[in-house]
Amino acid sequence: MRRIRPSVKGQDILCAETPGGPCGLVIFGASGDLAHRKLIPSLFRLFQRGLLSENFYILGCGRKDFSDTGFGKICSETIRNSSPAKVSDFIDRCYYCRGDYAADEFYSDIKTRLEGLDKKHGVQGQRIFYFSLPPFLYPTVADGIGKTALNRGPCSAKLIRAIVEKPFGRDLKTAVELNDVISKWFAEEQIYRIDHYLGKETVQNILMFRFANTIFEPVWNRNFIDHVQITIAESLGIQGRSGYYEKSGALRDMFQNHMLSMLALVTMEPPASFEPEHIRDEKVQLLKSIRPLSFEPWSEDIVRGQYTSGLINGVETKGYRDEDGVADNSMTETFVAARVFVDNWRWRDVPFYLRTGKRLPKRATEIAIMFKKVPHLMFSSAGIDELPANVLTLKIQPHEGISLQFQAKRPGAKLCIGTLAMDFNYSEVFGSEVHDAYERLLLDCMNSDQTLFTRIDDVKLAWGFVDNAFKAWGQKGSEPCFYPAGAESFSEADALLEKDGRQWRIISEM
Repeated sequence: MRRIRPSVKGQDILCAETPGGPCGLVIFGASGDLAHRKLIPSLFRLFQRGLLSENFYILGCGRKDFSDTGFGKICSETIRNSSPAKVSDFIDRCYYCRGDYAADEFYSDIKTRLEGLDKKHGVQGQRIFYFSLPPFLYPTVADGIGKTALNRGPCSAKLIRAIVEKPFGRDLKTAVELNDVISKWFAEEQIYRIDHYLGKETVQNILMFRFANTIFEPVWNRNFIDHVQITIAESLGIQGRSGYYEKSGALRDMFQNHMLSMLALVTMEPPASFEPEHIRDEKVQLLKSIRPLSFEPWSEDIVRGQYTSGLINGVETKGYRDEDGVADNSMTETFVAARVFVDNWRWRDVPFYLRTGKRLPKRATEIAIMFKKVPHLMFSSAGIDELPANVLTLKIQPHEGISLQFQAKRPGAKLCIGTLAMDFNYSEVFGSEVHDAYERLLLDCMNSDQTLFTRIDDVKLAWGFVDNAFKAWGQKGSEPCFYPAGAESFSEADALLEKDGRQWRIISEM
């Protein structure tokens, strides 16, 4: 384990980072967008930082007809702005195997390549299979791996792992079916269901922020917190992904995984230790405490919307139904807002307002902890009848950081009160030390650390929570609300807070 104690702008930092263990990384879908936009660059940055084992290689697998050299050239293009010597050393570890995912001989070829590469790089059968594929191919590839015994080797079974990208199923039923297929060949301790949001520095920092400090946890409950708002706003549309998005929608794409995971980290009880299973146990226990959504048959607690044409930063954008590949009468939601309650001692009757949407004014993801207002205002005799509540904001993207808003005296009159903010920005303090989420997650998998990966009982609880929404929205006469591109929200989503005497935070000011 690498331990360093540097000083950044006068602040002591205690870091513990464990380099990845020996392994061969087999990427199914290696010629696809995810591999070249995220996986290869993240692996190269780990290589640059000295966090990849000397006993490491990449075997790309896909349908496209590449040689090892051809695949290496493609990989080098994604990291071309780096040191030529480093790039050359990295590319020397990149190989490729072509075939049809449904063909038995493809997996036989992979097996032969792995046996040779394991000997060459001294890996001894330790490997990771990365499913960088459309979800419908997961069962095919899992069966191909299992039937060819690629999931077995001379090393411990725990050191043969499978990373599965989201979405893990389309609902509770299909998630269970998919898990049944994969778990035929891999034990739960070998399956790493990835949610890249959990790899973001500020999301990880929720645990550190809450449990490494004594000043916040005593007020982290219903006695001091009025409500919590979790927002994932995107200014972009579907970016040519209509084939995927028409089958997914915002509820599957963002809400069921990213939003519920962030909700769990913000609200879970302190784990007994930082061991992966202790953390995941508390996360699951929290998900069990979420009050089921009510439907009559339409819920008062969750609404959906779909963007129409409008202006974003002065640019005219088309509506969702006008996007290429989208049906003229599509009911797919591009915006979801919900009011959620956690029925336990800590959070009873505290509302959590969650929203995610496309074509909103700007890209921003944040968790805002809204504290209760002071119970007695001693300044009313001076004409000050109300003061804004304290707000603690965990900023996830695009500018990762933390902000605390509080009231303080300003220079001037005897009674001159204003809202001040203490802001912490990751990039300002740590500079280039803010790493891509995939770097963290890939390194953790190499070290068999499942803390930031989703367990199957977590997946089942999350799907079970949203399944009722799918059923209600599937009924005849159910249509999404409509909002123009560039809008902050729409009336039905606003009503979730307004009936409680609250309002959404302004996205354009985040």
